[in-house]
Amino acid sequence: MKYIEYDVKTAISKSNLPELDYAVNPYTGCQHRCIYCFAIDFTRIAEAREEWGEIIYVKKNLIDVLRGQIKGLKRGITGLSSITDPYQPAEAIYGLTRESIKILLSNGFRVTVQTKSPLASRDIDLFSSHRNLIDVGVTITTIDQRKALEIETQTPAPSQRIRLLEKLHNSGIKSWIFIGPIIRGFNDSREEVEKIFQVANANGSRIIYDSYSPYKNSSIFMKNEFRHPIPDPRMNCEWRTALDRMMLSLGESHGVKVNSQDEEWKVARGEGLGKLAIN
Repeated sequence: MKYIEYDVKTAISKSNLPELDYAVNPYTGCQHRCIYCFAIDFTRIAEAREEWGEIIYVKKNLIDVLRGQIKGLKRGITGLSSITDPYQPAEAIYGLTRESIKILLSNGFRVTVQTKSPLASRDIDLFSSHRNLIDVGVTITTIDQRKALEIETQTPAPSQRIRLLEKLHNSGIKSWIFIGPIIRGFNDSREEVEKIFQVANANGSRIIYDSYSPYKNSSIFMKNEFRHPIPDPRMNCEWRTALDRMMLSLGESHGVKVNSQDEEWKVARGEGLGKLAIN
């Protein structure tokens, strides 16, 4: 693994996601090397994009820039991260995610975290001190470790992510599970998905889900690395309708709140989330 430090002029940027106001990405590139990752197409540094999972660019001066930049911003919902995992192994070395969250929370910003890494449990003390301003999402595409390694080649095991959810639950931290991407014919069976709903029920987590969407560069990576047929998105309408019905049915069966990624903005912008006390 190669880490390259560099300086940035901007630490926090406006997000194009409707459920977020801002995004902070402490690292460029992601060591988890998920072969389906859309972030490949949104990674501006060519070397990190072309050697996905092998080279990580570290925003060396991120914290100083964030401290200065945040003073002129209206409070809002901030995501860590939108195009990289904020708790990938580089975080254990550099600690940029923890310091970023600390600054955001202390300045009244609402923070939402999404990760595949149990390293996030290191910061439960920080999350606990601002429970009303933070939630933590954990991505679980499948409970099956063998299948997970096929598509998330350098990522912590599903069992480690479940343990993270347990720790968050025991600490009273609001959590959610992202099931995605759901790939037709690979991880979309009711039996397989239901196991994740059982995890959500046990840990008081809600579920967000999404199906696989091909992007230009990531789809090339998928074709080269994925050992199963890649579904043609043009043939997905009936399958997606059936998937939506299955997810709602499983939510009702297990007492778990569930919504698609397309509907997530409604939840994030719901009462108590979209409008903050500090302006």
